[in-house]
Amino acid sequence: MPNRLLLGCFILLWSGLLLGQEPAALTVFTHTSLVDGLTAAVREDVQVWIKGAKIEAVLPANTPLPKDAREINLQGKYMLPGLIDAHVHLNNLQDAQRALLTGVTTVRSMGVPHFTDVGMRALARSGQMDLPEVLAAGYHIRPRPDEGIFLDEPGLVDLMGQNVVGEEALGRITYIMLKHKVDWLKVNATARAGLPQTDPREPYYSADELRVIVEAGAKQGVPVAAHAHGDEGGLAAVEAGVRSIEHGTYLSEATLQLMAAKGTFLVPTIAVVKDLTEAGGDYDTPVLRLRGHHMLPRVREMTTMAHRLGVKIVAATDTGYSQESLLRLPHEMEELVGVGLSPLEAIQSATTLAAELLHISNHTGRIAVGFDADILVVERNPLLNVGVLHDPLLIMNNGKIVLNRLSW
Repeated sequence: MPNRLLLGCFILLWSGLLLGQEPAALTVFTHTSLVDGLTAAVREDVQVWIKGAKIEAVLPANTPLPKDAREINLQGKYMLPGLIDAHVHLNNLQDAQRALLTGVTTVRSMGVPHFTDVGMRALARSGQMDLPEVLAAGYHIRPRPDEGIFLDEPGLVDLMGQNVVGEEALGRITYIMLKHKVDWLKVNATARAGLPQTDPREPYYSADELRVIVEAGAKQGVPVAAHAHGDEGGLAAVEAGVRSIEHGTYLSEATLQLMAAKGTFLVPTIAVVKDLTEAGGDYDTPVLRLRGHHMLPRVREMTTMAHRLGVKIVAATDTGYSQESLLRLPHEMEELVGVGLSPLEAIQSATTLAAELLHISNHTGRIAVGFDADILVVERNPLLNVGVLHDPLLIMNNGKIVLNRLSW
C-alpha cells in the first residue's frame, strides 16, 4: 500500500506539471530581473503583471499590488521570453510536453506522419492541454514521401514507389499539404544527413521545381522551409524564394551572400550535428558518427561566415524530444555563441528573431505589454552565460504555470 500511495502522489504531481495551474485573475512577478529579448540591458527590480494569458504591464518595483493579485517574488532572478524551437519533429503529446517542460513554449514542426502536428496545434489552441504553440508543416515534401501520406491521401497512390519530381507531381503533394491547413511547407532540397545510405550534399530539385512549391504556398500565405545541406540544392532553394534554409552545412559564401541580400533565414541546427558524433541521443550508428565528425567543423564554419555576412540566424534542435533525446535548445544556443554570436544574439535567435521568422512576432517572443504570457525564469543572468537556460526554475505557458521550482 505505501508503494501504491507514493506512485499515486508521483502521478498527481506529474499530471499537475503537465496540466498546469489555471491562470489567476492577476499574477504579479515582483523583484524581477528582466531580459526582454530586445536589448542587452537587464531591467532590474521590476514588476511583470500577467492577466489571463497575456502580459498586462511591466511596472516599477514600488507599484502597489492589487488586493486580489497572486504575487510571485522572484528575488532578483531572471525572466526572459519562453523559447521558440524553430525545427522539431514531435511525434506525440508526451514529446510535446517534454519540450514545454524545458522552457520551449513555441515550436515549428518540420515533418511528421499523419498530420500529427496539425492535431497538436488544435489541442494547444483549445486550451484543454498545456502544449507549446505549434506551427504545423505536415509531411516532408521529398522524392520518396513517407508512406503514411498514401494512407492519409489514397488518391496519391500512383506516386507510391515513384520519385516525386517534376512540377506536376510536386504541385499535387503541395496541394495536399495546403488542404490540411499547414502553417509551413517543408521541402527537402537535398538528401538527409541522418541516414547512412544518403549523401546530404546530393541536390534533389531545381529552382524551377522548388518555385512551384513556393508560389503555391504564397497564394495562401504559407511560407516554405527548405532542408538543404549541400550548396547546389541550397542555392536552388534560395533562388526559388524559400523563407528559411534548414541546416546549410556546405553552403558557399556566394549562397550566403544571396541569403543576406534576400532576407532568407538560416536555421543551422549545429547541436544535432554534434549529436551525430556522440553515443546515444537521436542518432547512434558508426557511419553517422564518422559523418558527423566531417560535418561538424563545416557547419560551424558556415554559420560563422553567415553571421559575418549578416544572415539572420535562428536556433533550433531538429529533435523529437523523445525519451532517447539528449538534445535541448540551450545546446544550440551555446553552439551559436561558440561560432561568434553574442549571448544576446543567441537569446534573440530563440525568441525575437525566431518569432520574426515564423511571422508570430506580433504576439510572442518578447516580454512586452499585450504579448503572450510565455515566460521562462532562471537563476542567473543568461546574457552572461546562455547555459543557465538548461535549468529553468519557472515556466509559464499562456498564463499558466507549468513548472515551478522557485522554492526548492
